[in-house]
Amino acid sequence: MNPRADPGQGLEPGCLPEREPERDPGPGAAVSDRERLARAALTRILEPGDERGGRWLREVGAVELLRRITTRDGGAERLSGMTPKRLDGYRLRAESVEPERDLAAVAVLGGRFVCPGDREWPSQLDDLADARPTGLWVRGPRDLRLWALRSVAVVGSRACTPYGSHMAASLGAGLAELGWVVVSGAAFGVDGAAHRGALAVDGATMAVLACGVDVAYPRGHAELIGRMAEQGLVIGELPPSEHPTRSRFILRNRVIAALTRGTVVVEAEYRSGSLVTARSAQRLGRFTMGVPGPVTSGLSAGVHELLRGEGILVTDASEVAELVGDIGELAPARRGPIHPRDLLDAVSDRVLDALPSRGAVGGRDVARGAGTSIDEALGRLYELHSLGFVERDGDGWRLTARPTCDGDARRGGT
Repeated sequence: MNPRADPGQGLEPGCLPEREPERDPGPGAAVSDRERLARAALTRILEPGDERGGRWLREVGAVELLRRITTRDGGAERLSGMTPKRLDGYRLRAESVEPERDLAAVAVLGGRFVCPGDREWPSQLDDLADARPTGLWVRGPRDLRLWALRSVAVVGSRACTPYGSHMAASLGAGLAELGWVVVSGAAFGVDGAAHRGALAVDGATMAVLACGVDVAYPRGHAELIGRMAEQGLVIGELPPSEHPTRSRFILRNRVIAALTRGTVVVEAEYRSGSLVTARSAQRLGRFTMGVPGPVTSGLSAGVHELLRGEGILVTDASEVAELVGDIGELAPARRGPIHPRDLLDAVSDRVLDALPSRGAVGGRDVARGAGTSIDEALGRLYELHSLGFVERDGDGWRLTARPTCDGDARRGGT
């Protein structure tokens, strides 16, 4: 893509020529250089999730919206919901906007700016309506749209326990091995463990940042974020050099929820940003899952509350894939170990039950206890003898000294 505008089409405040409003291009349509530059500029002016700004983008287009904000001709004041205070804030930010510089800065990192209408734009983000991103700054060699089509978010507490870290890493590795892209926020705790789990098996993982894609935040994850930029994808709504704020972290979570097929929460307190992601996923009709923890742990309290509602309990990657995947992606059936006695038919099982725990009895007593004929009881006893369950003791029968079965409740079994 060409990050430069047409000759004479710079976007310094007040310098855009008046044209007909350029509205969002339709699916598959080419995004013009003017549209791309305008959207890049607006990522410095509008905060992520600004629904008023999103509505204006939809109504008048990015180029016209930027022109109205940067030109004092009364056009901005005519936008529905615009106030003098809000407009002053937008114009203050617009004074330092240089979209060409931002596009060049991200290009140096091997990145790009993806807009609605680009082939690489993930159309599921359109479910956010007027809160969808103005555009996404992207680093990494992978195709964002294709990766997002088969992605799952794994989120949770920053101050997770060893159990939470283990479960997040296990889910990340397991989902990656099953061909899923693991999406998280690159934070400490569960996020980092999920990313590392995917990378450990050479799998696919994507980080959604609440800052510029050239900013390593948290700094302790600079190496991890760098690996994802080289092997996977690092994306964000904010232009280069922008730093995160508390509100930007919260608003970033809506992108994680919308981008993926489902969200798994691993450890979360009652007040947790990861629960914001889960609730956003629920509102968008995405799958919402939780990994249970000890009921005595405050770090699992939020997850358990989620599971008491519409959240679905999962314990490993195969259960997640069964829920969010396609037909045939079924988790393996789970049951306890199969013991030899489990394979006996009902009559043989009753005959075995008729034998006392100690001592021997004759065939007549066994038949009486099993509720069957003497011939039937003897036939089953010989079968059980060949299987090692019973042995002869003179004219009687008794349980083998070390039976191959677990026994029943009467003999201390289960």
